[in-house]
Amino acid sequence: MGIGVNRITDVPPEVLRQREVKWLDMLSNWDKWMVKRHKKVRLRCQKGIPPSLRGRAWLYLSGGKVKREQNRGKFEELDSQAGDPKELDVIEKDLHRQFPFHEMFVSRGGHGQQDLFRVLKAYTLYRPEEGYCQAQAPIAAVLLMHMPAEDAFWGLVQICEKYLPGYYSAGLEAIQLDGEILYALTRRVSPLVYRHLEKHKMEPILYMTEWFMCAFSRTLPWASVLRVWDMFLCDGVKIIFRVGLVLLKCMLGTREKLKACQGQYETMELLRAIEPRYMQEGFLVREVLEVPVSERDVEREHHVQLKRWRKNRGELHCKSPPRMHGARAIMASEPPSRQDLRQNPTIIVESPLPPPQPTPQLKKGEKSKEEKSKKKGSMKKAPTVMEIPNPYPLAGDPQRDPQLPLRDPQLPLRDPQLPLRDPQLPLRDPQLPLRDPMPTLRNSTVQQPLVNDTPLPNTPEDSPPPHQPTLNDQSLLTVSPLQKSTQSLSSIEADQDTYL
Repeated sequence: MGIGVNRITDVPPEVLRQREVKWLDMLSNWDKWMVKRHKKVRLRCQKGIPPSLRGRAWLYLSGGKVKREQNRGKFEELDSQAGDPKELDVIEKDLHRQFPFHEMFVSRGGHGQQDLFRVLKAYTLYRPEEGYCQAQAPIAAVLLMHMPAEDAFWGLVQICEKYLPGYYSAGLEAIQLDGEILYALTRRVSPLVYRHLEKHKMEPILYMTEWFMCAFSRTLPWASVLRVWDMFLCDGVKIIFRVGLVLLKCMLGTREKLKACQGQYETMELLRAIEPRYMQEGFLVREVLEVPVSERDVEREHHVQLKRWRKNRGELHCKSPPRMHGARAIMASEPPSRQDLRQNPTIIVESPLPPPQPTPQLKKGEKSKEEKSKKKGSMKKAPTVMEIPNPYPLAGDPQRDPQLPLRDPQLPLRDPQLPLRDPQLPLRDPQLPLRDPMPTLRNSTVQQPLVNDTPLPNTPEDSPPPHQPTLNDQSLLTVSPLQKSTQSLSSIEADQDTYL
């Protein structure tokens, strides 16, 4: 099976980002995913929850999110109370024993130990009949590594009441009953291991108590603990049974290994020192998923062992609530509302902008001023703009409609207040001949340029005339091709007695 074979640390960053997006979508529509696509949620838990969303996902899977929303202010109320001095004294002694090398709990009196003390004290006040159990400390510590104190408290409540009910009560009857269930499941999954344990009269309570009560948090490497918890909070206690069966089978599943365990002491020493290769994340997850133990198998064996318990020992003294097998069963037992599942921001930034003004309440049928102004503005017609066609169209321009006028007949041709020309100026220079008197210069390379006798604007009339070029000017000896074309055009116009 390819699910969960690789370690979560070996997942490429781009794949991890894709998983984060998928989990964010699931958390935003948690109730729909749990009802309609629970198999997909289970598959993603088996692959490993992204580290950045693991705390939030655990809170949703366990039902702690709904429990917190339905009991707002409860944790603050419990935290403000003093608590039982006897319970608090035992809790104080256990604080430094929980993950002493983790940065959260390495210093005495640090914020990690303070939050752990608050969570455990609040639980003793929340369930005074149950009190404090030392195995609850590592459970609460693992939760605190991924979420705030209040969330960790409700996660601990859900694990103690829904996943492992009765585990932490006086007498440890529930854990002994689950030990008998594990013993019976071993007979079916690994008969060789079962016969060895039966031969040496190995009671399950001797080797599985810490495994089950701490949910393997004090047994497995940290990466494997996280992957096991991902599946445990999704599918329930059957994952804990599967992990126990895998470890028993790997350590005692062959005749060669059993030869080294000739007695109860050697067997116990072997189970206390499990080989690291069997606890490696990829190997362990793959083996756990292949163990043929379902929720129905656990419940069936539970009824068998409970009946045997009552026959041999009488009724259970601790009346624990029924066990819930995973997140889907928890949600079905207590259907949440959309408000309970709504995600609250963890960081709230106050905007410097003033808050928006509340809109006035309008009566039925009454329209606001903005709607009225928009309606009036839409009724005004925009002025029509007459398009004036180009009287000199190019070859590529579209053909003009001949019925349309070239220009607006209402507009005058020119400003009547402006004179056509200065009447004091002659039409032309009288000293210049009408045409070139020297025909021999027509084909010459030098051509006399035409001079406009109209003065430039803002030029006084008594200013000297511009310089007239002569045939002796050296600047006219070199003529460009453009001047040549001008010369030929001037010659043709001169033949026609036309002055430009």
